[in-house]
Amino acid sequence: MDIESIRSICTQLPHVTEDVKWGDDLCFMIGDKMFCVTNFNPPLKVSVKVTDEEFAELSNSPGIIPAPYVARYKWILIEDMSRFNDKEWKHYVVQSYNLVKAKLPKKVVAQLK
Repeated sequence: MDIESIRSICTQLPHVTEDVKWGDDLCFMIGDKMFCVTNFNPPLKVSVKVTDEEFAELSNSPGIIPAPYVARYKWILIEDMSRFNDKEWKHYVVQSYNLVKAKLPKKVVAQLK
Protein backbone atom coordinates (compact mmCIF):
# COMPACT_ATOMS: atom_id res chain seq x y z
CA MET A 1 0.00 0.00 0.00
CA ASP A 2 1.29 3.44 -0.89
CA ILE A 3 0.03 6.99 -0.44
CA GLU A 4 -1.60 7.08 -3.89
CA SER A 5 -3.54 3.88 -3.16
CA ILE A 6 -4.76 5.32 0.15
CA ARG A 7 -5.66 8.56 -1.63
CA SER A 8 -7.58 6.62 -4.28
CA ILE A 9 -9.66 4.77 -1.66
CA CYS A 10 -10.44 8.00 0.19
CA THR A 11 -11.29 10.18 -2.80
CA GLN A 12 -13.73 7.62 -4.22
CA LEU A 13 -15.96 8.17 -1.21
CA PRO A 14 -18.70 10.84 -1.49
CA HIS A 15 -18.03 14.41 -0.34
CA VAL A 16 -14.41 13.79 0.67
CA THR A 17 -12.04 16.75 0.83
CA GLU A 18 -8.27 16.80 1.26
CA ASP A 19 -6.08 19.18 3.20
CA VAL A 20 -2.47 19.36 4.31
CA LYS A 21 -2.20 19.94 8.06
CA TRP A 22 0.76 20.36 10.37
CA GLY A 23 3.03 20.80 7.32
CA ASP A 24 3.52 17.09 6.66
CA ASP A 25 0.17 15.30 6.94
CA LEU A 26 -2.36 14.67 4.19
CA CYS A 27 -5.80 14.61 5.79
CA PHE A 28 -8.96 13.23 4.23
CA MET A 29 -12.17 14.67 5.59
CA ILE A 30 -15.93 14.38 5.46
CA GLY A 31 -17.79 17.48 6.61
CA ASP A 32 -14.49 19.03 7.75
CA LYS A 33 -13.84 16.11 10.12
CA MET A 34 -10.81 13.91 9.50
CA PHE A 35 -11.30 10.21 8.87
CA CYS A 36 -7.87 9.28 7.47
CA VAL A 37 -4.47 10.89 7.95
CA THR A 38 -1.19 9.97 6.31
CA ASN A 39 2.25 11.50 6.24
CA PHE A 40 4.17 12.57 3.14
CA ASN A 41 7.66 11.60 4.29
CA PRO A 42 8.76 7.96 4.42
CA PRO A 43 8.15 5.67 6.09
CA LEU A 44 4.45 5.93 5.27
CA LYS A 45 2.09 5.73 8.26
CA VAL A 46 -1.71 5.97 8.25
CA SER A 47 -4.19 6.79 11.01
CA VAL A 48 -7.85 5.77 10.93
CA LYS A 49 -10.73 5.53 13.39
CA VAL A 50 -11.87 2.02 14.32
CA THR A 51 -14.75 0.59 16.32
CA ASP A 52 -14.50 0.35 20.10
CA GLU A 53 -14.38 -3.44 19.81
CA GLU A 54 -11.48 -3.39 17.32
CA PHE A 55 -9.41 -0.74 19.07
CA ALA A 56 -7.90 -2.85 21.87
CA GLU A 57 -7.08 -5.76 19.60
CA LEU A 58 -5.64 -3.71 16.73
CA SER A 59 -3.70 -1.21 18.82
CA ASN A 60 -1.84 -4.07 20.52
CA SER A 61 -0.94 -5.92 17.32
CA PRO A 62 2.45 -5.78 15.60
CA GLY A 63 2.89 -2.71 13.39
CA ILE A 64 -0.05 -0.81 14.91
CA ILE A 65 -0.18 1.54 17.90
CA PRO A 66 -2.82 3.80 19.45
CA ALA A 67 -2.69 7.03 17.42
CA PRO A 68 -0.95 9.86 19.29
CA TYR A 69 -3.35 12.58 20.52
CA VAL A 70 -6.51 10.82 19.29
CA ALA A 71 -6.31 7.31 20.73
CA ARG A 72 -9.02 8.23 23.23
CA TYR A 73 -11.36 8.55 20.23
CA LYS A 74 -10.38 5.03 19.06
CA TRP A 75 -7.88 5.99 16.37
CA ILE A 76 -5.00 3.71 15.46
CA LEU A 77 -1.71 4.46 13.70
CA ILE A 78 -0.61 1.80 11.24
CA GLU A 79 3.17 1.94 11.11
CA ASP A 80 3.65 -1.22 9.03
CA MET A 81 1.83 -0.78 5.73
CA SER A 82 2.06 -4.51 4.98
CA ARG A 83 -0.04 -5.22 8.08
CA PHE A 84 -3.22 -5.21 5.95
CA ASN A 85 -3.95 -6.50 2.47
CA ASP A 86 -5.73 -4.27 -0.08
CA LYS A 87 -9.19 -5.55 0.92
CA GLU A 88 -8.49 -4.87 4.62
CA TRP A 89 -7.14 -1.39 3.84
CA LYS A 90 -10.31 -0.54 1.98
CA HIS A 91 -12.41 -1.93 4.85
CA TYR A 92 -10.67 0.14 7.53
CA VAL A 93 -10.60 3.38 5.52
CA VAL A 94 -14.28 3.10 4.53
CA GLN A 95 -15.23 2.10 8.06
CA SER A 96 -13.39 5.14 9.44
CA TYR A 97 -15.23 7.36 6.95
CA ASN A 98 -18.57 5.90 8.03
CA LEU A 99 -17.77 6.19 11.77
CA VAL A 100 -16.82 9.85 11.41
CA LYS A 101 -19.75 10.65 9.10
CA ALA A 102 -22.18 9.07 11.60
CA LYS A 103 -21.06 11.58 14.26
CA LEU A 104 -21.51 14.66 12.07
CA PRO A 105 -24.27 17.09 13.06
CA LYS A 106 -27.47 16.65 11.05
CA LYS A 107 -27.09 20.16 9.66
CA VAL A 108 -23.66 19.29 8.21
CA VAL A 109 -24.94 16.01 6.74
CA ALA A 110 -27.84 17.87 5.11
CA GLN A 111 -25.37 20.25 3.45
CA LEU A 112 -23.48 17.31 1.97
CA LYS A 113 -26.48 16.16 -0.07
